[in-house]
Amino acid sequence: MQVIELQNDSLVEIATFLARRWSEKDDVIIEISDKVETKTRLKENKVILTPLEKRIGDDFQKYRQFRTSLWYESMRIKYCKKILSNDHAFGFILNTMETQRIEQLGRKIWKGMDNEILFNYTYMLVARPQLHTVYGKARVVEAFYQYFMFGVIKGEMQSSNFEKIKKASIFAKKIVRQAIDEKKDTDWVEKNVSEIIKILDIDSLLTIPISLPFMKAGMALSKDELLKVLKIISKNKEGEIGTVDPTSILRGDDVYDEYKVLLDENKKTENKGLSSETIGIQTPTIKNVDETKIYDLRLINGLKMKFKEWKSGWTEQHLRSGDEFDEENYIDGNEPFFTDVKKSIKTKIVILLDHSSSIASDAIEYKKATLALCEVLAFLKVKFAVYAFSTENRTMICWSIKPDNVKWNNITAKRLAQIVANGSTPLAEVYDKMFPILQSKRPDIFLTLTDGEPSDPDAVRNMTKSLKGLGINMVALGLGPNTVRATTIANNLRHLGYEKTMAVSRLRDIPNKVIKILDI
Repeated sequence: MQVIELQNDSLVEIATFLARRWSEKDDVIIEISDKVETKTRLKENKVILTPLEKRIGDDFQKYRQFRTSLWYESMRIKYCKKILSNDHAFGFILNTMETQRIEQLGRKIWKGMDNEILFNYTYMLVARPQLHTVYGKARVVEAFYQYFMFGVIKGEMQSSNFEKIKKASIFAKKIVRQAIDEKKDTDWVEKNVSEIIKILDIDSLLTIPISLPFMKAGMALSKDELLKVLKIISKNKEGEIGTVDPTSILRGDDVYDEYKVLLDENKKTENKGLSSETIGIQTPTIKNVDETKIYDLRLINGLKMKFKEWKSGWTEQHLRSGDEFDEENYIDGNEPFFTDVKKSIKTKIVILLDHSSSIASDAIEYKKATLALCEVLAFLKVKFAVYAFSTENRTMICWSIKPDNVKWNNITAKRLAQIVANGSTPLAEVYDKMFPILQSKRPDIFLTLTDGEPSDPDAVRNMTKSLKGLGINMVALGLGPNTVRATTIANNLRHLGYEKTMAVSRLRDIPNKVIKILDI
């Protein structure tokens, strides 16, 4: 297997897509953290995943475990009403039973997950502790978990305790089956946990220690060792999943194509290196930011509907009254042929977003409007790039949000979301840093969105002249809190050599203004 470290931004992107598809919730947030075990926060619609490097096996095996654990957490979002803490026996047992319930519900929809579930069970069993390393009553709970989940236990138990474990496991499986058949939810399952606590003869508040794998992260089992464990799992799960081919499961052919795409994308990113595009310009580090906060779905969908009509030349109207359409009379007086004119925008545009301190008070609305603009440009298949500038530690930084060769997606949205508005408006310095990119790409339009006066107007005027000399149309949008202020800013910008300036007093008007510029 090829050894390569997949970048977290690539993993976050594919994980976000899969989680939203599996859970059928478009606002699921994915975070990768090495500080906590994989968990889901239902109230936040957030899934926190353990990174690949903390998992067992080779790179492909780690990815398969990562992907399957993501599927389980997506099913929790879809089917669970609550997730309790695993720190105490009651919550640990409820979550264990819920894992089985959501797995069986999820398999009815995602039947192709069967092989991956069995493969994941193999590594789950490998990672569980030997029972002799767990002390006190917690050993009983761990043995119940292993027997209930895998059908085997790792080690030996006193016969009296083992009988309790078998009885509790049989009862738990009966409850899970009944919950599925009668369409019961988490609350109903929770009511039956006390009976399992009683059968196991433990305290519901019994502390459950964190079970550490007996293997170090990164270590891989041999193929024969894996196959041996996989055969045990497959045999015990045969009643639920049916007869399978362990050798085929081990290969993971169905998932490898997806993994190969990730590897190829990773290589492309690595091969880019420090090109002329990135010199002097930084890409925001992918942090655990919630990009959904700057998604205004109502604005985005409204704009897409509007420009869908513009793109096709057809307009759909819903009115309370009107004339009934008589197709026969219409055909008598008109040629029965329609021409569907497909409009498109061939203009290449680079957009620069001012994130100086003056925008800070309206930063969220500003980002919502600019994100909606990017969504519409992507929808219309316009070739565009987005950059921004702000100040960090008294140093002006030009940020690359979306280069022209990258698709607009949740990763680029995260980049926009994490920029903090701060500092002055050193436009000339920003233009100077961007000059090599603009000289190389030669966009048709270079659009600057700003709400302030540049720090050095003369220097801006000189840079504007240089950029116009490359054949680039220089356009600026003056943003202001009201019409008077916005108009004043736009007029001042006009004196800096821009070929066109427009005033915007309502941030939500930004997308319409920009599309109007492109359409012209």
